[in-house]
Amino acid sequence: MNLSQQAQNIYTTIESENTKLGDLRKIAKEISVNHSLANELWSTAKFMSRLMAILIMDKKELDNKSINTICHQIQNHNVDQQMQLGDWLMANQLTKAKKTIAIINSWENSELSIQRRIFWYYQARLRWTGQSPPNNTEILLTAIETKMLAEKPEVQWAMNFTAAWIGIYEDVFRNRCIEIGHKLGLYKDEVVPKNCHPNFLPKFIESELNKRIG
Repeated sequence: MNLSQQAQNIYTTIESENTKLGDLRKIAKEISVNHSLANELWSTAKFMSRLMAILIMDKKELDNKSINTICHQIQNHNVDQQMQLGDWLMANQLTKAKKTIAIINSWENSELSIQRRIFWYYQARLRWTGQSPPNNTEILLTAIETKMLAEKPEVQWAMNFTAAWIGIYEDVFRNRCIEIGHKLGLYKDEVVPKNCHPNFLPKFIESELNKRIG
């Protein structure tokens, strides 16, 4: 796809080693919404250009087919880039409308790991942002307990993250979340850098609760 002059100028500006994520947001704020420009930048298949594209997409132009295409193309990136692109797609586009939230909620068993990760990360996000969680906690914990160890690492992290925030904010499920952590042992032997929270469920939950007590 041949780029317009505007797209070429942005591409040249942001596809450099010195570009920071904050720089993308600054440029995107000036552009606001421009779906055709977003499509051009997305077509480059370059990481920073695709992040920029996500910021300026028009959510009204996103349907199940186009979102699936985007997610398939995200999976052509390395895992770290997949997670960044998926997180930005969720936060900046998919959570902004009821129709796209419904699409997220259909992804628990998607064939695409990026979609499964977004599903779980969204469930965690509902809880850590203080929103009233949907009545699916029991179902989520059963899925975490039975499926998490068999999942890909990036999906495991999101499932574990969800269980942690359930344990922190939903008192009635706290002991169960801690027990799941002990039973599965995921991240139990992880070495945690100073000032970072542990991923091991019992320690994650304890750490966050202590912050709230303090």
